[in-house]
Amino acid sequence: MSEFSNLPFSKYQGLGNDFLLLDARAAAEPEQAFGLTPERVVQLCDRRFGVGADGVILALPPQAGGELRMRIFNADGSEPEMCGNGIRCLARFLADVDGDGPGRTWQIDTLAGRIVPELLPDGTVRVDMGAPFLEPGQVPTTLAAGDAGVPQGELELEGERFAVAAVGMGNPHVVIPVAAVDEIDLDRFGPLFEHHPAFPARTNVHFVQVISSDHLVMRVWERGAGPTLACGTGACATLVAMHSLGLSARRARLDLPGGPLQVHWDETTGKVFMDGPAEHVFDGVIPDPAEVAAARSQAAAISTDAPAPADPEPGAEIDCATVCTQGCIRPERCPSAEARARVEALLNGTSLDDLVSIATNSLESRTRARFDKGPGLNL
Repeated sequence: MSEFSNLPFSKYQGLGNDFLLLDARAAAEPEQAFGLTPERVVQLCDRRFGVGADGVILALPPQAGGELRMRIFNADGSEPEMCGNGIRCLARFLADVDGDGPGRTWQIDTLAGRIVPELLPDGTVRVDMGAPFLEPGQVPTTLAAGDAGVPQGELELEGERFAVAAVGMGNPHVVIPVAAVDEIDLDRFGPLFEHHPAFPARTNVHFVQVISSDHLVMRVWERGAGPTLACGTGACATLVAMHSLGLSARRARLDLPGGPLQVHWDETTGKVFMDGPAEHVFDGVIPDPAEVAAARSQAAAISTDAPAPADPEPGAEIDCATVCTQGCIRPERCPSAEARARVEALLNGTSLDDLVSIATNSLESRTRARFDKGPGLNL
């Protein structure tokens, strides 16, 4: 049996940001559960040759005093510190698996620290994301701390200059205010920002447009995943950056390609709270590749080794459709040979028009005969 034997998973999505959820809380060796290597993650997340997802999330036993621990892998196999949409999906997954209802909270340890999601009465999930990281070294970034209280500056990419701000939410984010997000070439500038030297750990990238002080529109390029429909930590970082720059209120709706999130940067506690959906898509099991190969090999052997049907007793009637499925067993005296010869002679000696006429007349005569049998007949 291989290390990938029978991989059970559930797929969840938050605003179109989708994840494969794996429950390893009761695994004997949780860190090695399911043989989850970076290569395996890439295979699972491939949308043509795998299941397809933006990432894979493991629910693990606690280590730092929390209720459980979360590990998340990007579609490229890398391991980020946290993911806002991902932890909402994890909370919804835990509630579904364990039968928990509204009001349930989870103390979840991540590489970004303790995160606390709560299941709300409408089925959405509110996440206490903690306080943002605003010091350059915490993000991390080489951008200097600016007058707005966040790392900020100008970056030049391929001859174009952008005013940017950086915020950490346990993972790094760069926020770029623009006049119109739809006019940004995300496929061009996303990877350039992600790998810019100003971000030694790479960064998530967010272009944002102001509709009003409490309504922002953003597009996302996620570190290790590329363009995605939503990014929860990115929405939180965007609100913090935009409020710090004087471009938004502390509470706002942020529209992402996959839908809206409600984000609030609480002035009293300094924490950021995010409300948004998380929905179950489907469950599945990926069988062990070695077991599948063995089953196919066994099936092929059975088919090859199966004995040919025995020749019936002389004079016995033969059902050709059943007995001769792998070829005629009595070609020298085939009982259907005469009938096939008559059909072949008819086809060879009759024009196409005559064949159509024969078929038409036959259909008309059969239909007339049915009606002539009188009422009450089920046709």
